[in-house]
Amino acid sequence: MMYRAAIQHSPADCRYLKRSGRSAKTTDHSEAMRSFFDSRLSGNFWSIENTMRENDNAIKVRTIFLSDMHLGTRSCRADLILSFLKKYEAETLYLIGDIIDGWRLKKSWYWPELHEEVLRTIMTKALKGSRVVYIPGNHDDFIRLPGGKPTGVEVAETAIHTTADGKRFLVLHGDQFDKVIRSIPWIAHVGDMIYDALTALNSAYNKVTELLGLEYRSIAALAKMSVKRVVSFIGKFEEALVTTGRDNDVDGVICGHIHHATIRNIENMCYVNTGDWVENCTAIVENTSGALELICHRVAYSARRKLLSIPKSEPVLSEST
Repeated sequence: MMYRAAIQHSPADCRYLKRSGRSAKTTDHSEAMRSFFDSRLSGNFWSIENTMRENDNAIKVRTIFLSDMHLGTRSCRADLILSFLKKYEAETLYLIGDIIDGWRLKKSWYWPELHEEVLRTIMTKALKGSRVVYIPGNHDDFIRLPGGKPTGVEVAETAIHTTADGKRFLVLHGDQFDKVIRSIPWIAHVGDMIYDALTALNSAYNKVTELLGLEYRSIAALAKMSVKRVVSFIGKFEEALVTTGRDNDVDGVICGHIHHATIRNIENMCYVNTGDWVENCTAIVENTSGALELICHRVAYSARRKLLSIPKSEPVLSEST
């Protein structure tokens, strides 16, 4: 059967959110934002009609893991998210936090049609039978709050995923292990503003390099990895996740949060990070045999393919564009 998800526009909601972002109380704005997205993550919001052609050439995989889309920000690559979602079909789709950027939307409402289309596409998959599991992060923590659990998807703090070959993975966003967010939240917000500035600079820089036919480079990623404290933070973050995985008696951990995509073994524990859709445009997929692959969709989309290296000592994992 062929499907089309018909959007039900609610411009009154949009006007209210824009207005409340300037003048209404923060609690009112948060409730309006929660209601806005609860409806869009509900199976009752979208109507399915037999007018949209399915992608017969879609790559069939068992599971897709996505995180850190940051819908609602100007740096979100919604165009690449959509092309990825059209390219792959999965039995289960995990949305591992920071899918919607509530932090940014509370400050300034930005919700273009392309971002609406991303949610529409995800919910169309759910309505067609895919299992969709939403694990909120720190930027979309409003979904964690009472009354913030949409009915069209499964919402959970964490999940245990069992691969086709029987390996068990703990799935979570990872902000629970970010000491800055937990102990000094205002610094996290300042860091978020600095990161926004870096990604804006990154976007402008790469528009120029694309015109010149040069390869894409992430200024934000280069800046992060050149700062020793950031590199140390990533290492400690990975260690904390691995320890948690061991405490939960699983074979590995799949997370997001730090925008640093990787698949690697740490002390006999498989550590997997899905990356992001702001700088790197990466995802993790599980194929039908249970192997995990790191997809660098930005590279594939721009026809500039470059495989990331994975040590030969990790035969259960593979990587693909």
